[in-house]
Amino acid sequence: MSEKVRIDKWLWAARFFKTRSKARTAITGGKVHLNGARVKPGRTLVLDDNLRIQRGVEQYSITVMMLSDRRGPPLEAQKLYQEDDESQQKREAAAEQRALQRASRAGRERRPDKKQRRKIIRFRREGEEN
Repeated sequence: MSEKVRIDKWLWAARFFKTRSKARTAITGGKVHLNGARVKPGRTLVLDDNLRIQRGVEQYSITVMMLSDRRGPPLEAQKLYQEDDESQQKREAAAEQRALQRASRAGRERRPDKKQRRKIIRFRREGEEN
């Protein structure tokens, strides 16, 4: 545990981003807000800071509980922050909605693949002979 941790290192250690480079890109791109304001990657975090992180379509609203610049296992990383209940409910609802949309598209008719085309051709040929 460190007393001072850069925000890009902390986001990497908390497993929000796979690399520090991706964390830095997200911060400079305005996808991370600290206490409601945009920040630079070198900004140091303190306990009880509020972060709003947008990662793809997911948006997290978290509070910093512990500081660490070491990337550990996922269970250890989850101890570094606490996500707001409202944020978690919104993310879960959005994920469920995306799953329903994906399921509705899954039953869509597609063109026959090669094996199916061969069966169709065989079937038609047998019909012509009779």
